[in-house]
Amino acid sequence: MDQPTTGPLLAERLARAIALGGPIPISQFMAAANTHYYATRDPLGADGDFTTAPEISQMFGELIGAWTADLWERAGQPPAAWVELGPGRGTLSADALRVMAHAGFTPPVHFVETSATMRAAQGQRVPGATWHDSITTLPDDVPLIVVANEFFDALPIRQLVKRGETWHERLVACQDTLFLPIAGTSVPDTIIPPALASAASGAIVETSPASVAIMADLSARIVAQGGAALVIDYGYDGPAVGDTLQAVRGHAYANPFEAPGEQDLTAHVDLATLRLVASASGAATFGTTAQGAFLRALGIDQRAAALGERVAGDRRRLVDDMGELFKVIALTHPHWPQPAGFGA
Repeated sequence: MDQPTTGPLLAERLARAIALGGPIPISQFMAAANTHYYATRDPLGADGDFTTAPEISQMFGELIGAWTADLWERAGQPPAAWVELGPGRGTLSADALRVMAHAGFTPPVHFVETSATMRAAQGQRVPGATWHDSITTLPDDVPLIVVANEFFDALPIRQLVKRGETWHERLVACQDTLFLPIAGTSVPDTIIPPALASAASGAIVETSPASVAIMADLSARIVAQGGAALVIDYGYDGPAVGDTLQAVRGHAYANPFEAPGEQDLTAHVDLATLRLVASASGAATFGTTAQGAFLRALGIDQRAAALGERVAGDRRRLVDDMGELFKVIALTHPHWPQPAGFGA
């Protein structure tokens, strides 16, 4: 198997491809950068580039485990598989599975993860897991209970920018090893959501065909097989105008067009679009709700009180600091009960 190339070589390959074939779509740039980034490092924790909610506190995964066990029990305790998309180090699953086991639910574990580096870390925390490169090879004969925490934000996005009265695909050009975004070929107005068609010149609209395709496949599976999915990410209810492409390196924001493959590229997730896709497949959908409200509804305040003062800062980060930026949606088989955390 070929070993991952170094960051500078990735930048050189992208620069060469642009020199030979012209500017490339932002989606292609983002996909290449993130594929290399996640294949060559563990990006989490103090020594990495960012920290996710499961790494902040065990309470996060424990509450999701309780959420899952409650839903499974009210659904009649069917045989079901636990699935996590992009499971990081496996911390969320390890904490959730521990709680689920106390409730008598010990499902087989399936991880959708392409990085060998991250698979090694996940295997240490969740022995016996089965790995998949995509959701297409997940079990098709049992209900699936799927968790996607900070998964969709790393999928490639397409950006469309308005110049005058015309919308253009936003591309990445390269000049003297410097990558920069430019307005490329024009696109038909019909691909712009009607509510945004009259936006001012300079406006940017983002879409994520990769996210739509995964949600369409996932929701179709849940409708056919039974189960549920919980999506937690920083995002918004679109359609909306705005450039949300960002990079994080060393726990600080960076220029997303610098050092491709050496920093994490993400974009805010249009959760309304994901809900619409799931609904079109026949799934029941819930949300959007803020992470803080969701965790409070699941009992984080009581759990934090039981653990004592040592977790007060963790609870504040999850509920107050991240509580509004991060949003939560869920989808279920139409005959499954309503999941907890989404009101009456």
